[in-house]
Amino acid sequence: MESGGRPSLGQFILLGSSSVITAFLYSVYRQKAQVAQELKEALVTVAAAALWTLARASARVLSSPAGRALCWLLSYLEFSYCCRNDCSKIIHQRTNTVPFDLVPHEDGVAVAVRVLKPLDSLDLGLETVYEKFHPSIQSFTDVIGHYISGERPKGIQETEEMLKVGATLTGVGELVLDNNSVRLQPPKQGMQYYLSSQDFDSLLQRQESSVRLWKVLTLVFGFATCATLFFILRKQYLQRQERLRLKQLEEEFREHEAQLLSRAKPEDRESLKNACVVCLSSFRSCVFLECGHICSCTECYRALPEPKRCPICRQDITRVVPLYNS
Repeated sequence: MESGGRPSLGQFILLGSSSVITAFLYSVYRQKAQVAQELKEALVTVAAAALWTLARASARVLSSPAGRALCWLLSYLEFSYCCRNDCSKIIHQRTNTVPFDLVPHEDGVAVAVRVLKPLDSLDLGLETVYEKFHPSIQSFTDVIGHYISGERPKGIQETEEMLKVGATLTGVGELVLDNNSVRLQPPKQGMQYYLSSQDFDSLLQRQESSVRLWKVLTLVFGFATCATLFFILRKQYLQRQERLRLKQLEEEFREHEAQLLSRAKPEDRESLKNACVVCLSSFRSCVFLECGHICSCTECYRALPEPKRCPICRQDITRVVPLYNS
C-alpha cells in the first residue's frame, strides 16, 4: 500500500490480471456448457439428431494398401529444436473424401443418412494406418547455419489416417430432408458438428467433464480475484481509519496546546511553543529526516515504537539530527 492509502501498482496488476483470467475462464465455461446442453437436446430437437450408425460408401471408395476408406488424410509434420524447446509445424497436408451414408445397426431398416462435409466435424474418428519418422540429414554447412539461427530440425513425421468402410460413428448435426433423402450437415445455428467413434453417452460425458473442469478453474480464479479485492479494500479501510485517528490526535493536541498557551504567563508562552509534542515538558531537540519535522525531544524519540515514525506526518524516520539552540 502506497503512501496516501492508494493501492500499489503491483496490487493493481494482480487484481487486473486475475479479473481478466476469470472473465476468460468464465467465457470458455459458458461456451462448453452451451455445447453440452446442445448435445443433451440433440435427440429431441427438430434441427439436430444423434445417430449411432455404420458408415458405408454411396458410390466409389478410396483404395489404400491399408484398406478401403471413405475419408483419407495424409500429413507431414516437421519437428525441430528451437530456443531450447521442441517445436512442430505442419508443412504439408492432403485430404480426400467420397460421399458416404450412415445406416442403422438394425437389419431391415431402409434408412440412410448422407453425410456432408465430414472433414468439418469435430473428433472425426480417423484411424492411423501408417506412421513413419524420417530423420533429417544435415551437411556441415547446414549444421553451422542451424547453430547460428538457433533452430535445428529433427525430422519429418509422416502420418496416414483414414475412415474405413464399415466404421461405427456417432453423428450430431443438422438433419435436412431433401427430395426423399436425409442429409446430415454442419448446423447453421452455431452448434458443433460431430462425427465421433465414441457412442453418444461417452461423447456427452466427455463434454460434461470438460464443463466441470472449466467451472472449477473459474471458481478458483474468481475466489482469488475476490480475495485480492477484499485485501485491497481492507488495506484502504485500515489506512483511512489510521489517518482519521491521527487527525483526531492532532486536533486534540492543538486544542490542548491552545489551552496551555491561554493559561500560561506571557513569559512562559514561548517555551510552550518549543515544547516536545509528545511529553509537552522538554524542549524539542531532534530533527527527523527525511520529513524534516522538529517536534520531539531525545527521550521521547528513543521511546517511539519500532519502526520509528514521525509523530506529525507518520513517515519513516531514516536518521535523526540533534538540534542545538544557541
